[in-house]
Amino acid sequence: MHAHPDDETINNGATMAMYADLGVHVTLVTCTRGEEGEVLVPGLSHLASSETDRLGEHRISELAAAMNELGISDYRFLGADNIKFRDSGMMGTEPNNRPDVFWQADLDEAAKLLVDVIHEVKPHVLLTYDENGGYGHPDHIQAHRVAMRAAELADKWKISKIYWNAIPKSVIAQGIEALKESGSSFFGADSADDIPFAKDDALVTAVVDGTEYVDRKMAAMKAHETQIALDGPFFALSNNLGNQVWGNEYYILVSGSAAAPFDKDGRETDLFAGLVP
Repeated sequence: MHAHPDDETINNGATMAMYADLGVHVTLVTCTRGEEGEVLVPGLSHLASSETDRLGEHRISELAAAMNELGISDYRFLGADNIKFRDSGMMGTEPNNRPDVFWQADLDEAAKLLVDVIHEVKPHVLLTYDENGGYGHPDHIQAHRVAMRAAELADKWKISKIYWNAIPKSVIAQGIEALKESGSSFFGADSADDIPFAKDDALVTAVVDGTEYVDRKMAAMKAHETQIALDGPFFALSNNLGNQVWGNEYYILVSGSAAAPFDKDGRETDLFAGLVP
């Protein structure tokens, strides 16, 4: 469950590709088309919401290309073909107040749309954001609320395990130091404490080793060309730490029971561990 196209690849790209390759049915639900995103490709700047307002249409095609790279065939927008919710923009901006944005959606109305998906695909595991949406974006916070509410309302199917995306502070710190040594920075941060989505290591309960799928994740990131700059901090991390920095993806288990196998830090290494096939 993600807010905008590209969020899924950054947070869960390797996880999605790995499990899909293992034969798991992976369903991606995206809540908006990302109409308010910043356009990082100069030649496409006319797509911005302040100009022709056609970025959402373009990002649908970017998402399709990214899912092709990850091997995901079941991806859909919340509300299916009738895309109901518009990108709300960053917190405190004017788009927050539009009546058609996701931030303004009625919680139960939006959750019932996801309940329909849950009843259809019967997921054993749900991945979404934490209560702050990772970094405080309205659509990320709303995606968290909708996902968690939908899990409550789904009376025909109980999701066995629910995880929130996370990145340990130790991983962020390693990246920041590597970029400092190269004369670059990770979003201008001096330390992991400056990154809102960095979590204390003790809070992180699971890690998926998707290093074999990093190339596919990076290809999917490149597919989101308007949102992820090839010379930006994400690819700078890869240049300084190697692509494997994006291979390990971390989670916090918030519903269900942890089960072996565990890594040396006591973290689950399989999100489906303990579940009966």
